[in-house]
Amino acid sequence: MLPRGTFVLGGAASGKSQWAENLILSSALNAVYLATGRIYDSETRIKVDVHKSRRDARWDTVEAPLDPAPVLTSLGAHTPVLIDCATMWLTNLMMQDADVEQAQSELLSSLQTCASPWVIVSNEVGHGIVPDNALARRFREAQGRLNIALAAEADLAVLIVAGLPQVLKGALP
Repeated sequence: MLPRGTFVLGGAASGKSQWAENLILSSALNAVYLATGRIYDSETRIKVDVHKSRRDARWDTVEAPLDPAPVLTSLGAHTPVLIDCATMWLTNLMMQDADVEQAQSELLSSLQTCASPWVIVSNEVGHGIVPDNALARRFREAQGRLNIALAAEADLAVLIVAGLPQVLKGALP
């Protein structure tokens, strides 16, 4: 049985998405993959294709690069949803100069009212050096605040390092 909410955090290419996918598949339920990424170049296309190749008929993919709330509030109790990922979602918002605080508030509200178990993947961006430009520093700060809020909302928070889960909050199912 999946927790009501799971937050999966890790560095780039740490294995967090695959771990989150496997967690949901362990429930033996069909699931929704809520994709937040946008494809801007061939490198991103390759990464998206790798992610897609891991998903079989048990997954229904819905693209929601800016507003995942309608999808989250429409799901039934027996349809787990994987949101991959909060970092791409935040990037999309910032690239459109959207109101990040308002969007974050709406995301958290939709997670609180979501009838289905949810798993959200995010990048840990605070372990590196201080970025050399204002946009990157604003992004790092916004991502840190978003990660703190998502971890607080989740019943289970897991840090993925080298593909291995380190439980930060709660217990693995």
